[in-house]
Amino acid sequence: MRTLCTDLTTTTPGTEVTLEGWVHRRRELSRVTFLVLRDRSGLGQVVLPAGTVVPPEETTVRVTGTATANAQAPGGVEVTDATVEALTEDAATPPAELWRPGLDVSLPTLLDHAPVLWRHPAQRARWELAAASLRGFRTTLDALGFTEVATPKLVESATESGADLFAVDYFGRPAYLAQSPQFYKQQLVGVLERVYEVGPVFRAEPHDTVRHLAEYRSLDVELGFVRDHRDVLAVLREVLAGMVAAVASCETAVARTGARLPVVPEEIPVIHFADALALVGAPPDEHDLAPEHERALGAWALAEHGSDLLAVEGYPMAKRPFYTHAWSRDGAGAPPRPPGSSGWSNSFDLLFRGMELVTGGQRLHRASAYDAAIRARGEDPAAYESYLQAFRHGMPPHGGFAIGLERWVGRLVEAANVREVTLFPRDLHRLTP
Repeated sequence: MRTLCTDLTTTTPGTEVTLEGWVHRRRELSRVTFLVLRDRSGLGQVVLPAGTVVPPEETTVRVTGTATANAQAPGGVEVTDATVEALTEDAATPPAELWRPGLDVSLPTLLDHAPVLWRHPAQRARWELAAASLRGFRTTLDALGFTEVATPKLVESATESGADLFAVDYFGRPAYLAQSPQFYKQQLVGVLERVYEVGPVFRAEPHDTVRHLAEYRSLDVELGFVRDHRDVLAVLREVLAGMVAAVASCETAVARTGARLPVVPEEIPVIHFADALALVGAPPDEHDLAPEHERALGAWALAEHGSDLLAVEGYPMAKRPFYTHAWSRDGAGAPPRPPGSSGWSNSFDLLFRGMELVTGGQRLHRASAYDAAIRARGEDPAAYESYLQAFRHGMPPHGGFAIGLERWVGRLVEAANVREVTLFPRDLHRLTP
């Protein structure tokens, strides 16, 4: 029976054990040879007679020996009187020494050799934070009565305005890779009321920045019977708290990555878009926040509210997709509509340490409102028939949000580039590995 490296610490000394994993490091001394073995759980030390031939680093091996107490060994237990059996031919020399504490390579090297360099414990720990975040996301929403769904990634038309599409040949017909599950998760509110999905989304925008990917993992949520976008923001707050708690439970991964976990306040601080523009000195007729504005707002939220999180609500309708609900918080102190503006929206962006992490808000839910919104775009509602049918059969007031997983992890570990925390990134230049 196989013993994992971390289980050595609880193994009774004198017990025969079998370890399987990778040769993490070899150290040949005058009297003894050390083999450090790495498996999915961590590292284990094996002591061999001097001169024992040990396969090169990264070769997969099976080690059989005796668990022996040694205060100097990792976890206080090592394996002695051992035999080493290679499970494959000798491994080629990796592009970096994976036994070193840090992975000191350039970003191109990391991306070109991702299948090997993700083995480094500190690099691998970054994805362990992502996996923990997914567990926290799902666990929190399951407890709140949500149902996980799976929606198509091949679609017949655009979902988001302003985002280019990846076109594909679908049996001789034009189709596109989905920019988001937005249309489907709204329709499923009419079936299940509260839904969420974890899946890839595709954006054919020619961005070449440290924060954009052409494919990323989107954590989508949609819920019915909301009063406005603030109800959506309240659910987002619970989700983020659950994700942080799940990440915090991965103490080894947090330590290896140096992740700085945010404190999720009981109520996330909120600022209206117009007030945000004024705060950062931007023109009042701007329709979006520039990255430097987001950074300034993040610094303000930390100084003023002690929070790494800040919600900016009320973005101009001109910036939001056609399904966005107009501002409805009467008496909430919203600034007057600026000249030439199409008005404020019941939507928000959540900034995390000065970078947009989440977009969310309330959607339209009346069929007549969709008819008017689509015609205002100069389009025929008949082109959206498969989407609009749900609204003609009774839909509750609803809203939702989406979190970019890679951007979330990137902000946790304060990576300089989102590609550093993406297993196999796809961007303007990269289709391999």
